[in-house]
Amino acid sequence: MPPSTHTPTRLLVTGAAGFIGVNFVRYWLNTYPTHKVIVLDALTYAGHRGSLAGLEANPQFRFVHGDILDTALVEQLLRDEDIDTLVHFAAESHVDRSILGPDAFLRTNIDGTHSLLKAAKKVWLDDGAKTHRFHHVSTDEVYGTLTATAPAFTEHNQYLPNSPYAASKAASDHIVRSYQHTYGLNTTVSNCSNNYGPFQFPEKLIPLLIKNCLAGKALPVYGDGQQIRDWLYVDDHARAIDLILHKGVVGEVYNVGGNNEWANLDIVNLVCELMDAQHPAGAPHKNLITFVTDRLGHDRRYAIDSSKMQTKLGYVPAESFDTGIRKTIQWYMDNGDWVAEVAGG
Repeated sequence: MPPSTHTPTRLLVTGAAGFIGVNFVRYWLNTYPTHKVIVLDALTYAGHRGSLAGLEANPQFRFVHGDILDTALVEQLLRDEDIDTLVHFAAESHVDRSILGPDAFLRTNIDGTHSLLKAAKKVWLDDGAKTHRFHHVSTDEVYGTLTATAPAFTEHNQYLPNSPYAASKAASDHIVRSYQHTYGLNTTVSNCSNNYGPFQFPEKLIPLLIKNCLAGKALPVYGDGQQIRDWLYVDDHARAIDLILHKGVVGEVYNVGGNNEWANLDIVNLVCELMDAQHPAGAPHKNLITFVTDRLGHDRRYAIDSSKMQTKLGYVPAESFDTGIRKTIQWYMDNGDWVAEVAGG
């Protein structure tokens, strides 16, 4: 097994105009100000260049508008920028959209990941051995669904994806694994729970609730609202990837969670209560709750067991849900122009 230490200094980050990617890039440049970060993003509907505002003037930052399916472009970036670490966030990620139109998910999440792997193999292995790391960011949805009393997902759970989105991510995980096992590419994979925080596209639950509370619009809740998710503050996710890049063992998978399970309806009620205090003109916001027909094939519960991250890499979430959700609400209230521009686009 290759050594478990890596020293990333020149990163290519895909999908970094999207929610988790932009927070990761901001975290990385704040933590490692001398490191080079190249961002590759196709600027699809969920990727917004305005989210990278303030970084363009940083000489260590470079934005490239391009598609991960452009293998030649990725090869060129790996060579020209002497990249030693690729962090792969780029993905179609909204389950509802995958149900309505699976093709884009298969193309981006499977073919796009394979395109990156081909480029990495060519530059880092075929053209001469180079110290490198390819980190693939995945989701807990690849494991399927849990009953209310079942143990949380570990890295040994069988893959049982239930939506086109989850299936496409599961496939990409397997392709990454195959490139490590077959060709010797230095890869790691992380499967994370639901993220929340700044810069999240407002079709996702928490930013949608905040936006609709401010606008006095309905707060849609699928089915009975008792679907359970584990919630992770996005900066804690960035910290976890940092640990995996520096100390993670090549070929290993790491589950990243917030140890923070909530039913969807409880999240809605909590956001309503906090918005009552922050935006009293619309109170009580619970009056806006509207139950809608449940999503097709809706998984009942996800939960992540992060024991491996904790014992092997020393990871513990730093943000409590109480502080994280308050920070998130305040950020969206303070950044109404960003929300309006992203939602309008």
